[in-house]
Amino acid sequence: MNRVLILAASTALALGLWQALVVLASLPPFILPGPARVAETLWGSRALIAEHGLITAVEVLIGLALGAVLGGASAIGLAASPVARRLIRPMMVFSQAIPVFALAPILTLWLGYGLASKIAMALLIIYFPVTSAFFDALMRTPQPLLDLGRVMGANPARLMWHIRVPAALPGFATGLRLAAVYAPIGAIIGEWVGASKGLGYLMLLANGRAKTDLMFAALIVLAVFTLLLHRAVDAGCRRWLDNQAA
Repeated sequence: MNRVLILAASTALALGLWQALVVLASLPPFILPGPARVAETLWGSRALIAEHGLITAVEVLIGLALGAVLGGASAIGLAASPVARRLIRPMMVFSQAIPVFALAPILTLWLGYGLASKIAMALLIIYFPVTSAFFDALMRTPQPLLDLGRVMGANPARLMWHIRVPAALPGFATGLRLAAVYAPIGAIIGEWVGASKGLGYLMLLANGRAKTDLMFAALIVLAVFTLLLHRAVDAGCRRWLDNQAA
């Protein structure tokens, strides 16, 4: 109950500051619409926003699922193979030096303006955090557990699946929590570069027509979706880890 009250108070404070800025600075609606105007637009355009929001949600969820699977598999492969660590890990680190904005036009050119390029963007932006968090956790397996497994005759494969992976699951969960926040960013960037549907496309369309209230409404929906996705992933990870520990 206290958390709900704190959230309500924080939201009310943010809305009050927003409205005060609009009134005191005498800002026109096309520069910064007030919260009431945005709420009215959000309700009046709810069908349009829901249509585009569903497309973005599909892109994000598919990208998140693929990123989790590929990131987890990559981390296990890197932890299991010293050769892979020497050859592939530097390439992964180098890939993070390339801005995702620079890759979005290339992916759109290769994969088209449909869902595929947006899913690829979401996957790329979350792949490294998931892989890095899980890999670091795999490499920090407590040495006494590994020694115990070797004493009991476990080969490297059994050590990986029965000791190292279970011990590293909290690190994997951390990567998934980060991915839940980053995945919408990748999808929106892809929609900004080239799309005909999605919240990113809707925001660009509204901005081009000076419909700032619609742009803010779409942005609020995106922010709420991201928060709910993070909460859902966090709750799922907590339950999963509790079941593993039981």
